Amino acid sequence: MFISIDFADDKPIYLQIHDQVIDAIASGKMFPGSVLPSSRQLAAEFGINFHTVNKAYNLLREERYIQFSRKKTAVVSEPLMNETLLQEWDNRERTLLAELVARGVSRQDIVHRVGRLLDSVRLSVENGSKGGEQK
Repeated sequence: MFISIDFADDKPIYLQIHDQVIDAIASGKMFPGSVLPSSRQLAAEFGINFHTVNKAYNLLREERYIQFSRKKTAVVSEPLMNETLLQEWDNRERTLLAELVARGVSRQDIVHRVGRLLDSVRLSVENGSKGGEQK
């Protein structure tokens, strides 16, 4: 399975799950139609409360990364891009950039880091397989 939980991390577990599902979609490990483990299955595997997994899945559904089938199975959605989503992303990005500027990080370093991160996502997508999910 592509999800791992770091219990020592300050980031809440539901956000770790959320972020790793998005990363799996971006890297091609999961694609439209891929089925996620059930909340209870994932919770049992990590020894966490299934409501924690539900919280991550519901957030992913609200953000339209996944949808629930008639059988209540979580499935990766088709990519959705619209102007509202781009504006929300711009707002989040602006805050992150403002944090770096406020801490004295140079424009050149910010541009370099953003480029490096974008390249790493592109490489993940290019090297990712559309054939199956990791276990």
